[in-house]
Amino acid sequence: MLPLMTKVAASLLLSASTLFNPTTPKTLSFDASAFVTADHQIRVAVRKSAETPIEVVLRNKNHDVLYQHNIGKKEDKYTVKLNVNDLADGEYELEIKSNEGSIVKQLNVSSQPVQQVARTIAMN
Repeated sequence: MLPLMTKVAASLLLSASTLFNPTTPKTLSFDASAFVTADHQIRVAVRKSAETPIEVVLRNKNHDVLYQHNIGKKEDKYTVKLNVNDLADGEYELEIKSNEGSIVKQLNVSSQPVQQVARTIAMN
């Protein structure tokens, strides 16, 4: 049996690095999470606690913007699923930012063979 090839996000943001400008407060008025779903999409969720505009940006390693969405002041929640099947293997950066600071998460997309496991059950 030939192994099936599928695009998977191998290591997604198990640690988030938050960048702050030294003149801004230590906490952000929003929180964000991102994870890879079973169908190989990146699910991004943003929840705001204040009326501040927020920008969600996905960039490749050359800093080319592949996805961008502005969350308005009045929106308190935002979720999106980003399909990674069309992305080339490589490193990507997901940034969720406001004028207070940003949350930056690293993403590595790679094609890996998916092996099917054959199991045999014998009963005597």
